[in-house]
Amino acid sequence: MRILILGGDGYLGWPTSMRFARLGHEVHAVDNYLRRHAHAEAGTDSLTPIAASLPERASAFRGVTGLEIGVSEGDLLDWDVVERIFRDFRPEAIVHYGEMPSAPYSMIDREHAVFTQTNNVINTLNVLYAMAEFAPDAHLVKLGTMGEYGTPDIDIEEGFIEIHHKGRSDILPFPKLPGSMYHLTKVHDSNNIHFACRIWGLRSTDLNQGVVYGIETEDTTLDERLNTRFDYDEVFGTALNRFCLQAVIGHPLTVYGTGGQTRGYLNIVDTIRCVELAILNPPEAGEYRVFNQFTEQFSVLDLARLVQSAGKQVGIDVRVDHLDNPRVEKEEHYYRATHTKLLDLGLEPHLLSETLIESMFATIERYKARVIFDHILPVTRWRGIREGSAR
Repeated sequence: MRILILGGDGYLGWPTSMRFARLGHEVHAVDNYLRRHAHAEAGTDSLTPIAASLPERASAFRGVTGLEIGVSEGDLLDWDVVERIFRDFRPEAIVHYGEMPSAPYSMIDREHAVFTQTNNVINTLNVLYAMAEFAPDAHLVKLGTMGEYGTPDIDIEEGFIEIHHKGRSDILPFPKLPGSMYHLTKVHDSNNIHFACRIWGLRSTDLNQGVVYGIETEDTTLDERLNTRFDYDEVFGTALNRFCLQAVIGHPLTVYGTGGQTRGYLNIVDTIRCVELAILNPPEAGEYRVFNQFTEQFSVLDLARLVQSAGKQVGIDVRVDHLDNPRVEKEEHYYRATHTKLLDLGLEPHLLSETLIESMFATIERYKARVIFDHILPVTRWRGIREGSAR
């Protein structure tokens, strides 16, 4: 198949590009280096060293495997760029990772909120219009987020819920309670994609993903030049990745509030497998479907204790600190989400208990001289702007 990877320079986009190329597909990756620019703005960086550009990564991959990954450097906000790529490549499947992926980034101040909303919503609209014009039979696999749902006091279904109201029934999109300006963009995307499927007959799978952890895939281990990025800072770092780094460098684990916040989690290897399963099993024309993409659920405190226990096994004394929560969120809540559709398609999860956090420790130890200590503690506040910045 011809598979277009949007956001192909990212944490997930790069290993996904390599995976599909190794499976024999014709892959074209697109990126405008938004994540790199955001890190440069903040004075942060990936813990793992990554090649300087997407063409350099593709060249290294070709040198190691003999396989090609086509690349384009361009912004999905630019219609001319999107039009050209879709017209020339004519994708049969599109994997859309190409958005600003950070809730804290979106909450820094007005400018960052406006940018996040504009970037994410408009670039996805450009993709939908390009599909309608140049690839109407293609399948859009869009990275959504479990954060669209929030933490309702009922079970979370996979995208839709049957409603009985005043003697009538219908199946409607599950109610959304997003917790940040970033998560709001994912809700807007879902509504726009659903609309495009209903009205234009496009086909799409919305992958409402949990929190991803891990550093390595089968392809990243082939050569250091094929590393994917590893973020640990307060803006882009995810909880488990950050905790593992903090354990290795002797920094207390930064648990926000009580640590009762519960979410779904999955290994990076399973993320890529979920995308693969979605592409191998496309929806019908006009069908919009939602898969809740996670394999296990943990509270933040559960994760901290797992890292603390893993540290003890390898002789690391790990301390857990509870910080004032910079976010506005329920810290103790009900959380039970359905996630059966990907399992039904054949997903065989890599469970955290089998992944061995200690294996992540070794990679972090290798690169710990690259840690930028000033950007680990949270400074972005949901009820205000970033501490120390001008109002």
